[in-house]
Amino acid sequence: MFDPAVIQQSIGSLIHRGPDQQAVHESRLVSLGAVRLQIIDLEGGVQPFESADGNTVLVFNGEIYNYRELRAELADEGHYFTSHSDTEVLLHAFLEWDTDCFRKLRGMFAAALWSERDRRLVLARDRVGIKPLYFHRSGVDIIFGSEIKALLAHPNVPRRLDGAALPHYLSLNYSPYPYTMLEGIEKLKPGHWLEWRDAKVDVQPFARFSFNAREEWTVESAQEALDGLMKNSVREHLSADVPVGIWLSGGVDSSALLHYAHEILPQRLKTFSIRFNGRSFDETPYIREIVDRYGTEHHELDLNPSVGLANAIEQMSYFADEPVADAGAVPGWFLSQLTSKSVKVALSGEGADELFGGYITYRADFLAGHARRVPKPLRRTLLKLLRHWPVSDDKISFEYKFKRFLEGSLLPSDEAHVYWNGTFSHSQQRDLLANSNGCTLNRLFEADLPCLDRAGYIRRYLAFDQRYYLVDDLLQKVDRMSMAHSLEVRPPYLDHRIIEFASTLPNDLRIQGRAQKVILKRLMKGKLPESILRRPKIGLDIPIHDWLRGPLRELLMDTLSQKAIEETELFHKNAVQNLIADHMDRRMNVGYHLWGLITLILWMKQWNVQSTGSATQEIIARETEQSLA
Repeated sequence: MFDPAVIQQSIGSLIHRGPDQQAVHESRLVSLGAVRLQIIDLEGGVQPFESADGNTVLVFNGEIYNYRELRAELADEGHYFTSHSDTEVLLHAFLEWDTDCFRKLRGMFAAALWSERDRRLVLARDRVGIKPLYFHRSGVDIIFGSEIKALLAHPNVPRRLDGAALPHYLSLNYSPYPYTMLEGIEKLKPGHWLEWRDAKVDVQPFARFSFNAREEWTVESAQEALDGLMKNSVREHLSADVPVGIWLSGGVDSSALLHYAHEILPQRLKTFSIRFNGRSFDETPYIREIVDRYGTEHHELDLNPSVGLANAIEQMSYFADEPVADAGAVPGWFLSQLTSKSVKVALSGEGADELFGGYITYRADFLAGHARRVPKPLRRTLLKLLRHWPVSDDKISFEYKFKRFLEGSLLPSDEAHVYWNGTFSHSQQRDLLANSNGCTLNRLFEADLPCLDRAGYIRRYLAFDQRYYLVDDLLQKVDRMSMAHSLEVRPPYLDHRIIEFASTLPNDLRIQGRAQKVILKRLMKGKLPESILRRPKIGLDIPIHDWLRGPLRELLMDTLSQKAIEETELFHKNAVQNLIADHMDRRMNVGYHLWGLITLILWMKQWNVQSTGSATQEIIARETEQSLA
């Protein structure tokens, strides 16, 4: 039998994900805990949910949007239901179709199903990776949960930094699959199920996205197809027995969601936004234009240093679970806090940029090809001259982008793509890390991504961003910040039918010269104001360069003090101090680099994560073994 205090501590650590109901199922072989945020069938769907014979038990986080269709199909097969919940439908689907049931689901989910007679556990994660699922193997046992903190409640789970993941984090600002920042803790890959049976583990895919599929689309036929897909997806994502709102930025992605929701729902919609009063990147004028057009009940918060930034950032290190150095987590925290006061569910625009080519980095990938025709010595000389260009306090200024573009043009194409949106290059890490282990990003690009050729850079880097940046940065960030406030955020663009449609588009329906997200903007022409369709993309994060010199200076200095750096045994303290000095003296803007280090060290302190500088050779051996497997 298991120590009952462990599972209670585990579900207690997840209470923010499910404040409405908590319960435990225990037997001689398994201990399953569930916390529930009541969204559909408020009275039914209590978890853990047991089959009628008591043999099979389900715990589940997420939503199954096509559960009514599946329920009708299962009823025709003779299944009897006692509730109106998607939870019960998922259980019966598993009883009827076993692991084949997962490919039938439209939704976001992390699920665990235990069959007592078969001594069999099945874990499954939705095909995109919207909902998280972690696991750790301890001898013959497997320990799993929606967040790492649920695993850390178990005394057998170590708290040791994974040195193989660290270089990826420093390059990307997040830990890409299969890495987490803790040694021995793994992510279940999106679109996969895991079976544990008598201590033997098998992992298999139930869904894969193709990045090379192509169809012959005209602008008109693609618009018509996308219009139908958007209507269906938004309709399904609005399904709930509690109030639903929409996160609104005034960009085309969120405005399109509002447009379709307005067509579907008769009642006045609630929208939520963050503003930055008086700053060049404030999106309020665009937001107000959309709010007025659709007559929403709008709620907004001005994010400024007086709202308690440092306190919120330290709280985030607890809820973030593993470090993600995306400065957008800060407005995400405050937006979730604001939204949760009025609704339990919000729709958000994650995924549109990765599917339809919305990031400026894709243009940088293209332009770098031309820049590389200029001899490297000339580009290096230009960079030295640009060091005299005064740094800007804007969030991401032209000065910052131009310097970073030139730096990236000196790198190989794949490394340059992640450098545009990342922080430390491989060479910069050699100066920073006390024990460089030689790990690079090459293995991430060795997967089944489209080849890099004259016409194929868009597909290759869209595929990379969909597989890694979207899942391990954006979706993880949104999940943790929203669930910290007991808010469920749903991304309608990540309906798998929209993803499959987008994968077949020719490049010119994504990017044409300076025009990006071509097909989405063509679809919304005449539906949204021209000002929304023509405006530049800004993005929701904080002016980290400026704030680290001002309101967050104390947090920076305390967190990255020489003593704190020495205690990690990870970095050369002089390298970190030089970064701080260069930033404070305005010789360069390295706010995102420093933010990544702050995020990492706050997280290590929060969770008492241990690092051992002498582990380098062990890490190298493990990486070599994995590369040969």
